[in-house]
Amino acid sequence: MAEATGIRTERAGGSARARIIAAARRRFFAQGFRGTTMDGLAEELGISKKTIYSRFPGKASLIKAVLLDKFKEVEADLDRAVSEGPRGDFFTSLEALLACQQRHSEEIRPPFLRDIRLEAPEMLELVEKWRRGLVRLFMGRLLGEGRRAGIIRKDVPAGLAIDIILGAMQAVMDPERMEELGLTRKTGFSCVIRVVLDGLITEKGRAIRRGP
Repeated sequence: MAEATGIRTERAGGSARARIIAAARRRFFAQGFRGTTMDGLAEELGISKKTIYSRFPGKASLIKAVLLDKFKEVEADLDRAVSEGPRGDFFTSLEALLACQQRHSEEIRPPFLRDIRLEAPEMLELVEKWRRGLVRLFMGRLLGEGRRAGIIRKDVPAGLAIDIILGAMQAVMDPERMEELGLTRKTGFSCVIRVVLDGLITEKGRAIRRGP
């Protein structure tokens, strides 16, 4: 009986933590760091602030949990996008990857990016490190498949191509620079990928992209 009670308590605790993270994710990404309060979060969830603080000592620990939750979801979605397309169909996999990235970018609004840059730069570094890792992982897989299919040039090292993509993203994806260029996060990423890949595609790849 005591063991069963312990299991129920553990499950309830896990469920409460997941609910807090889900609600905080909605608020943080839409309203920003400063626009989200523990009072408002507790009211939305119908729980006390003490319950939130018993699982997350403060905003910093909560935002980190939210980001890790986001990272896990994005990585799983990108893996499906790259893996579930027709084997060897480089352009279908590329479109699926870009669509996935765009969909996830739409969740994160400007107030969050502004606040995290000003008030939690260590979290911004966490985001950048994670983003670079995902680009290396999934673009590396995609470029490898493209090279094997004869669609991507083999005379340009894949690592160099990925470094160029990351460098271009670093230069363009700054919110102020994107505003100057009339871009959003989702269109900015797509533009960088398309411009770089245009120089990597072989004549065979161009013929496939043009279609019959």
